[in-house]
Amino acid sequence: MSRIGNKAVEIPGSVKITRDGGMINCEGKEKLSIALPPLVDVEIGDKELNVKRLKETREAHAMQGLARSLINNMVIGLTQGFKKELTIVGVGYRAQVAGSKLTLHVGYSHPVEFEAPKGIKITVADNTKLTVEGADKQVVGEVAATIRRVRPPEPYKGKGIRYADEHVVIKEGKSVG
Repeated sequence: MSRIGNKAVEIPGSVKITRDGGMINCEGKEKLSIALPPLVDVEIGDKELNVKRLKETREAHAMQGLARSLINNMVIGLTQGFKKELTIVGVGYRAQVAGSKLTLHVGYSHPVEFEAPKGIKITVADNTKLTVEGADKQVVGEVAATIRRVRPPEPYKGKGIRYADEHVVIKEGKSVG
């Protein structure tokens, strides 16, 4: 039984939710939309939104929880936004932002350039602390993962790009014996 799916999504005054066929559209500072998963329907009220199952199957229960979480993430993204923080570790490793273009100098023979997608804001503090912000939780996470993939932390010295709360286990090097 989906306990998450049965909870109502509170709609703040700054967010407007509409339904257009199989799409759920949210408007606030930006516009976000998702396709409604199968086996569920939504009831949009003035102050809250409820997700209802069309069948009483295991899959319908799962889709109800999924739909409720996706809609709730859109509402949170439009009111508060989402943020991922990354840290660059390594001598000479640094990052710069010019407009929406991120330039990473992380030990390669050339700088790596990354263009931020629409709706995503990347900021750099102290040349080594990156912050990825936006309203769409999935896109924020994907951009942060793409940046981390440029130079993931290596296990011997820990050099690379890591999430701010990530713990990298450092391996012991070869012992001469």
